[in-house]
Amino acid sequence: MTAVKWQQMIAGLLCMGAISSPQYVWTLFTPVLKTDFNTNAAALQITFSLLIVLQTLFSPIQGWIAQHILPRNLIMLGIIITGASWVVTAHVHSLNMLYLTYGGLGGVGTGIVYVGVVSLLMQWFPKNRGMAAGAAAAGYGMGAMVTTFPISHLLAASGWRNTMTVFGLVMIVAGLIAAFFLKTPVQDAPQESVEAQGYTTGYVVKTPLFWLMFFMMATMATSGLMVTSQLAQIASDFGVAHLSILGLAALPLAMTLDRVANGVTRPLFGWVSDHLGREQTMAFAFTLEAIALTCWLALANHPVAFVLLSGVVFLGWGEIFSLFPATLTDTFGTRDASRNYGLLYMAQGVGAIFGGPLAAWLHQASGNWHPVFALAIGGDLLTAFLAFAVLRPMRRRFMQSTYRA
Repeated sequence: MTAVKWQQMIAGLLCMGAISSPQYVWTLFTPVLKTDFNTNAAALQITFSLLIVLQTLFSPIQGWIAQHILPRNLIMLGIIITGASWVVTAHVHSLNMLYLTYGGLGGVGTGIVYVGVVSLLMQWFPKNRGMAAGAAAAGYGMGAMVTTFPISHLLAASGWRNTMTVFGLVMIVAGLIAAFFLKTPVQDAPQESVEAQGYTTGYVVKTPLFWLMFFMMATMATSGLMVTSQLAQIASDFGVAHLSILGLAALPLAMTLDRVANGVTRPLFGWVSDHLGREQTMAFAFTLEAIALTCWLALANHPVAFVLLSGVVFLGWGEIFSLFPATLTDTFGTRDASRNYGLLYMAQGVGAIFGGPLAAWLHQASGNWHPVFALAIGGDLLTAFLAFAVLRPMRRRFMQSTYRA
């Protein structure tokens, strides 16, 4: 049974990796899309925000989906929709249709796969749900590192329409092959007690503690998604987009390193928080991102510094997808853990709006990146302060009170 569980983990991670490109290589397409659709960055980044918002909207209904559709069928459907979103996007000629295809279809497809894989892996690892969710998030965060250079090369050689067609089909084929091996655990698989303890979602959303976590996660999501969605524009503005390091283009090299850091940080800081505490780890990681953003802004004209520091930025950001669900479940128990995190995960959708079109608008209005980075750095430092000075004592008081509803 142990071997089967880890086979399911590998298949699930491959499915997540297959559908990660729409979010994590979007920035490669933004310069050419802006020219082809004759639009500005703020209007174009609405596409990215729609992708994230629609993706996160699937999280609160995770339980309903899992009860009505077999996980493998659900994941296969999501993979087909995600790949088809790129194939269809390759044939659109208006900004509104780009919103509908890349943003709308892509958000729905990636959301279905994300929800399905996390739900399935938590069934296979009922005693290690945090690890399973963190590993699934790592697969999504690191998956695009395999496609970044190939997409970059094909984009330069044959244009964005052909690139999306080819890699849309690759997503479908690779994802369906991986999903074919997924199974639902049989009854003799390890199960948690039916009497799972904790608070219901209805109670959780009425507590100030939940909304403090929501605000913190949305604030942190903003800074990371600002970099994710606009890395190509940042690289171009600082004059490093077309430079090379050891024969490799600086921008796709930075994106590849970012994917590695974004994946590694999730289980790494999850493990650290198990030993040092959730809030202490949050404060350290969020401060790390603020320092990295500050240094990145100061040294962004240097290609080596641009590449390395962009990786440190993601090392201090990606852990939000392991620290926040662990903290939420520690606090409110396991009774409605999936739905509780589903609602908290919607904070990423809020971050996509602030980190996407609004950040692009601020950059356009000011003519430089300094105010955008200043707000991101300030948000990181504020969230680090809230983690240690507000969340920690608030959680302690809550858990010392009458805990079980």
